[in-house]
Amino acid sequence: MASETSDPRNSSTHMPRATKILVAGGFGAGKTTLVGAVSEIQPLQTEERITTASIGIDSLDGVDEKTTTTVAMDFGRITISTDVVVYLFGTPGQDRFLFVWDELALGAMGAVVLADTRRLADSFPSIDYFEQRGIPFVVGVNCFDGTPRRHTPEEVRIALDLALDVPVILCDARDRESAKAVLVSLVTHAQRIARQQRAQRGAAAPA
Repeated sequence: MASETSDPRNSSTHMPRATKILVAGGFGAGKTTLVGAVSEIQPLQTEERITTASIGIDSLDGVDEKTTTTVAMDFGRITISTDVVVYLFGTPGQDRFLFVWDELALGAMGAVVLADTRRLADSFPSIDYFEQRGIPFVVGVNCFDGTPRRHTPEEVRIALDLALDVPVILCDARDRESAKAVLVSLVTHAQRIARQQRAQRGAAAPA
């Protein structure tokens, strides 16, 4: 029988498996807030103040109170177990920063697209990006204070023309448990897709 010390999980040099998740969405959708709500470390943020230079470039319609914006990425970490650590990368929301996304998306298990129903059309660039690259994603509808009415997940699904198998979850990006529920939904969704792809490969393999 092997001794306990022979198990690599008991070694001081054992490294947990790293999982990367992207947090995307439109300008002001709550990406930085969600990463900060769930991260167990002080999140790395690359926020800069919005100045008059953005007039005519970044629309503040519906998010008039916003004073800063992410210009590179947000970064946070969650330890799930001794074997799994999740790294969160929040993407910049403006289209002019899309060139950053390709680097951030390398090796990502999946993505959360945060949607703001006050500016729902801002979600389309993120959705198109992940659909075109075959990256699993879920849509988290961030329920902001002061929104005239709460839209149902099905209403958001129809408005965004999402496939029936894409999870749509109502959430509050400020609340740790709510944000964690969105991440759990993504992990479950990505694992389901991976199983389906393995089954399809097995069915297509020659006998």
